[in-house]
Amino acid sequence: MRGIDTAYNYRGFTSHRALARVAADLLGEFTLSTKVGYFPDDSGERSVHSLDPARLRDAIRRSVDDLGRSPDVVFLHNPELALSARSGTEGRDRLADACGVLADEAAAGWCGTWGIATWDARPVAAAIEQGVAGIQPGALLLRAGLSVAHPILTAGETLTRMLKVPPERCWGMSPFSGSTADPVWNAVDLRAFLADQQQCTTPQVAFRLAYELPPVARVAVGTSNVDHLRDLCAATQLAISGTAIHRYRDLITG
Repeated sequence: MRGIDTAYNYRGFTSHRALARVAADLLGEFTLSTKVGYFPDDSGERSVHSLDPARLRDAIRRSVDDLGRSPDVVFLHNPELALSARSGTEGRDRLADACGVLADEAAAGWCGTWGIATWDARPVAAAIEQGVAGIQPGALLLRAGLSVAHPILTAGETLTRMLKVPPERCWGMSPFSGSTADPVWNAVDLRAFLADQQQCTTPQVAFRLAYELPPVARVAVGTSNVDHLRDLCAATQLAISGTAIHRYRDLITG
């Protein structure tokens, strides 16, 4: 495990301070990524999504103050939520303005680079197709794994091509679409995806497949169980059958 991924709004907007308090000097040993795009509402009791440039800029700078260091990556958090109900040109302009803020803050040293984290890349890709120029994120964070429906999977891959982000700068998230405790992970047999006979559990195979669907270099997953985390780290060494991946892609396409 080489990275820690968090967000400005996690733990009721306290995750950055909690990390700085608990991890202290250890934070420098990890790639640290966070996300901005959710903010407290007027009551402070719930979060609201916004691509307002001033709020994004303020959140990035507050993140640095709370963490005690600049993040390696700051992701624009779920921009599709602000784009889905917008007309093509309006969505394009909102996305361009938001990405411009993150690019400027990265250039000013408030973070190492910036990226886009999207649960559903279709509205983001549609906005870029309207003619957004100059968007060059340093990373993309996309849903990954067997739980991702074909339209979402292909939209994420389309976005990586449009923005010319190579697989080594693509990250995956939510490989289990919730928890390995979901009964579905006890009901399926994923051994056909393995290149040979290997000792492993179904969640381990599912986690390893998240690196292939779509091709990504890192996968972010939450856990409060050290044994679970150790199992997932071990799963990255599993050999996967490329033929089985192609067959799976053919099945979900049809």
